[in-house]
Amino acid sequence: MIYADNAATTKLDIDAFEAMKPFLLEEFGNASQPYSFSRTVKKALKLSRSIIADCIGAYPEEIYFTSGGTESNNWAIKGTMLVYGDTRATITSTIEHHAVLNACAAIERMGYPVVYLPVDKKGIVHAKSLQKYICDNTKLVTIMFANNEIGTVQPIKELAMVAHKSGALFHTDAVQAVGHIPINVRELDIDMLSASAHKFNGPKGIGFLYVRKGTAIHPYADGGSQEFGMRAGTENIAAIVAMATALKKNVENISIFTEKLLHMENLLINMLSAANIDYIRNGSEERLHGNINLSFKNVEGEAMLHRLDLMGICVSMGSACDSVKTQKSHVIQAIDVPDEYAKGTIRISLGASNTEDEVMKIAKALIKIINTF
Repeated sequence: MIYADNAATTKLDIDAFEAMKPFLLEEFGNASQPYSFSRTVKKALKLSRSIIADCIGAYPEEIYFTSGGTESNNWAIKGTMLVYGDTRATITSTIEHHAVLNACAAIERMGYPVVYLPVDKKGIVHAKSLQKYICDNTKLVTIMFANNEIGTVQPIKELAMVAHKSGALFHTDAVQAVGHIPINVRELDIDMLSASAHKFNGPKGIGFLYVRKGTAIHPYADGGSQEFGMRAGTENIAAIVAMATALKKNVENISIFTEKLLHMENLLINMLSAANIDYIRNGSEERLHGNINLSFKNVEGEAMLHRLDLMGICVSMGSACDSVKTQKSHVIQAIDVPDEYAKGTIRISLGASNTEDEVMKIAKALIKIINTF
């Protein structure tokens, strides 16, 4: 099998797995308990929070552990609105992940207005567009750091600046970006940031929300005093430790991984072009390396995906969260891909464990399949 759907989820790093084991089998104490058996667990929780904070330029007390990106996004959006009594507005974009879009739809039903910014044909949210729509009533701007389908990286610093000039908070869904792009929340002036471990070789079901000191947000869950009294519930220490281990490893190797991914994606693109395949590569020049979103002319994407699957190659038609639907994705619609190409869209997302030989096999398989249409 050739796995080329790393934007959906990544393979658990072996060091992260080894880091988990003691907290599953031996050090299984509850971090909230005062006795000595919980000391190792408490230290691991504190250290993991510090490691993750260092990876994004934050303070440890600004990191809140969650079940993943979806929870973090929901908390940032709903928690910001619920902390205020008035119905202030939110601004987002038309190409956000459904964890953001559906959370925004939920607050709309509660009476909070939401504005959906358009993007250009490369999937970029421009600061001028945000300036046009933002107003004194805007409380939150939430724009994803990097798009999960087409890989486009947004001008986060510029967008945050526009938000702050109008007195709004700025949140970014950085689920695809954390561990793959250098991020410093202080330099970028971000108020809140969402991340999910399974996107950077950590375990599933664990993530974090960065909340800048002084940012008012409603607690996610009431109960015990965990997560500084903001998210009740016994912490999943094993998963938290594994997440910290995986993130630190990825951040330390970003330049190495980036160079490898760039080489492999260029190899695939060059092979398709050399075979005179008619396609459009979606996204901007400033994109996640390894995220290759291609629209082939007069080809059925779903049929192509199934044929690749029969050949032992795993790719996606778009977001993994939307894969059961066969209609054109909201991202492809938003960037206005021509109909004759849009229906033939697939996403190949390479990871650090992929090889040059695998990429060549993917390219050859695509060429063979497309030439049969």
